[in-house]
Amino acid sequence: MTASNISTLRVDLGDRSYDIKVGSGLIERAGELMAPVLARPRVVIITDDNVAPLYLDALTKSLNAAHVQTDAITVPAGEQTKSFAQLESLSEKLLELKVERTTTLVALGGGVIGDLVGFTASVTLRGIPFIQVPTTLLAQVDSSVGGKTGINTRFGKNLVGAFYQPKLVLADTEVLNTLDRRQLLAGYAEVLKYGFIDDPDFFEWLEINGKPLLGGDIGLRREAVLSSCGAKARVVAEDEFEKGKRALLNLGHTFGHALEAESGYGGGLLHGEAVAIGTAMAFDLSHKLGLCDGQDFGRAVAHMKSVGLPTDFSTLNAKDWTVDALMNHMSRDKKVEGGTMTFIMVKGIGKSFITQDIREDDLRQLLARWLS
Repeated sequence: MTASNISTLRVDLGDRSYDIKVGSGLIERAGELMAPVLARPRVVIITDDNVAPLYLDALTKSLNAAHVQTDAITVPAGEQTKSFAQLESLSEKLLELKVERTTTLVALGGGVIGDLVGFTASVTLRGIPFIQVPTTLLAQVDSSVGGKTGINTRFGKNLVGAFYQPKLVLADTEVLNTLDRRQLLAGYAEVLKYGFIDDPDFFEWLEINGKPLLGGDIGLRREAVLSSCGAKARVVAEDEFEKGKRALLNLGHTFGHALEAESGYGGGLLHGEAVAIGTAMAFDLSHKLGLCDGQDFGRAVAHMKSVGLPTDFSTLNAKDWTVDALMNHMSRDKKVEGGTMTFIMVKGIGKSFITQDIREDDLRQLLARWLS
């Protein structure tokens, strides 16, 4: 693979700027791609027990060939790994390895690994560098870019964390071939988000190309990753700490995080599945409030259904859920200000906006209807 086969996007954040490199076979070339950004030639690779058998050896060999010293730590796979217990365990293992402030952590895995490793990097020795090597579609198009790191608590998702930017993101599109359809769909929900937020042309492209993309078309997958990363890079450069426009990237997430919290992070509901349902809820509420016409609402939900994304509670074990429980989860959302919940609503496909003007009665009616 030649350098011309690698597409590079820049996240422009002054002295914290970094590249996102997208292409096929990047793990095999990781040593030469990472070497220029390493403070010294030593890394600790952190991965999970699903990804390690697939890519740890290849990544280690590539780094060793570039004369980079490597250690590796494997943690359990799954959302439950984003916990205080794993943060403590990982930090202690790193200190046992005598990491220094010039040692770089490498997050090899999906969003869980990226979030956990990034947060661990932010607090170990008061901050050491890290690199993202995302291995799921969701991580490649969303969580690996932008510096949001964190863990979950019993009160909700990502409520403890830090904004901490990586030094590099390597998105190897070849690894997507090892994902099952459910994981691909979970990532596709985040791809769709960029069309729903402010790019109706991208959504129209996905209506045409979504099914072949999910079916295995490498070129379409690459284009989707590039478009999504480009959109996120632009937003992050403008609003790194989510004081304004970046909050739009949370379309569907306030609802979705509440669903994840009520589901218990046990794997029964993937993050992307929760985002898909949450996005349908945001469109539904926007429609009921007269903000979004029925045509765009129907079109958005129809496309999600057509590719196999969940758009209601029928796939959830929600028979004992209550409006109060979901409201309680949403009240702990990170975007709450002065006790008022912030929502991302839509005036149509590609026309999202931020508001705190959602009445509690309207929200409760929506939740009651969806639970019924």
